[in-house]
Amino acid sequence: MFDLTTEDITEGSISRALVVLAAPLVIQSLTQVVQQLVDVFWLGRYGENAVAAVGLNYPIISIAVVLVTLAPFVGTQVIVSQRVGGDDTAGARRVAFHGTTLALAFALVVGAVTYVAAPSIVRLVGADPTFAEMAAVYLATYALGMPFVAVSDTLEGAFTGWGDSRAALYVTLVTVVTNLVLDPFLILGLWVFPEMGVEGAALATVAGFAAGMALAIALAVGPRDTFSLSLADVGFDPAEYREILDVGGPLVGQRIAQDAVRVFIVGIVAVAGGAAGLVAYTVGARIASIAFIPAGGLQQASQSIIGQNLGAEKPERANRTTWTGVAIAAVALGLVGAGQWFVPEPLTMLFVPHISEAALTLTVQYLQILALGYWALGATYLFLGGFNGARKTKTSLVVSLAQYWGVRLPIAALGVYAFGAGVSAVFWAVTLSNVTAAVGAGAYYYYTTSDGMFERAVAVASAD
Repeated sequence: MFDLTTEDITEGSISRALVVLAAPLVIQSLTQVVQQLVDVFWLGRYGENAVAAVGLNYPIISIAVVLVTLAPFVGTQVIVSQRVGGDDTAGARRVAFHGTTLALAFALVVGAVTYVAAPSIVRLVGADPTFAEMAAVYLATYALGMPFVAVSDTLEGAFTGWGDSRAALYVTLVTVVTNLVLDPFLILGLWVFPEMGVEGAALATVAGFAAGMALAIALAVGPRDTFSLSLADVGFDPAEYREILDVGGPLVGQRIAQDAVRVFIVGIVAVAGGAAGLVAYTVGARIASIAFIPAGGLQQASQSIIGQNLGAEKPERANRTTWTGVAIAAVALGLVGAGQWFVPEPLTMLFVPHISEAALTLTVQYLQILALGYWALGATYLFLGGFNGARKTKTSLVVSLAQYWGVRLPIAALGVYAFGAGVSAVFWAVTLSNVTAAVGAGAYYYYTTSDGMFERAVAVASAD
């Protein structure tokens, strides 16, 4: 079902290639969501403070992982796809090795700093004294797994760039299953294991990362018809490292810019809506994150397909890939939004069964406002995938800065503080920023492709 060759990607049905390549990536993301839910399930059996300690670490860990893996992952995926499309498989393998070693170097530095500074970091973000020590233990233990995450994630990017998203799925499944199996034993001390609480939860996660990395390496060096590394691919060429960072680096700024605005938005919601507003915003964010998993899978698939077609000197087909992906994502997420519009209350009760009346009212309102912009966020994912596939990742950074800092934050702040519109202003700011990003990114994408963006990208890929 998930078999794709280079010929399928550069000559076959674009819609089929997108769906087939994206399907394992969507399943991969869903398994990661399940992992997070099961972690909370077992930690909840250990104690409320344990859940709070791990919850406090989520944004910290998110930033650390972005710093370690995002640039090598995207840079490797895009460049590998272009070289495979240009029949330069030796060059594709070289960049996979360079991307992996680059991520490993980042991980060793970030992991060491995080491990040593864990107590100071959790105090800096305002950890309650009742669980601050547990939060520090979890963060320090998690930091030990950074090298495993770096290697496995970057190799997954190489697999996907080659057109083999099944390998990335297999790595994630091994990672998640190992974590889920070990969770109850290490957290609660079942069978012969000691009761370790949050430290056990972190160790189970680290063990999962290690198992995933072992499989990723085995797949990468084993005899396979697709991506396979050998000693001939080993090298430390500064030009390769620069190229990877040039492609993937701007996306690190993009993610940090997004996360920073989200922090400010949460603060505005707390002021304008109190506890009820925070519940509404949190539930909406969780439901939206699940709904957008297919868009993320389609974006990764489109980046690989566009890259391979540019390497094969087929700019028109690369352009059609973006528009086909936009149509699929916009229609699919539009249908999801329509469903959410009609059943916001049951969705809310599914996540928070004993919600207060005030929080329920605000959550229903937010879910319906969010639903109006689902199509736009799906389209934005694919337009940015088009830019990324052409190595125009700086454009993705600019679009995100405009979306979050130019539209979302000002509308939310002005609506609440200047016009007294209450927390509803924040809800509308989210949707209006999503629609603005889709329209703006689409218009600029049309302009740049009409002006020869993909033809220039073909020249760059050919020169490489």
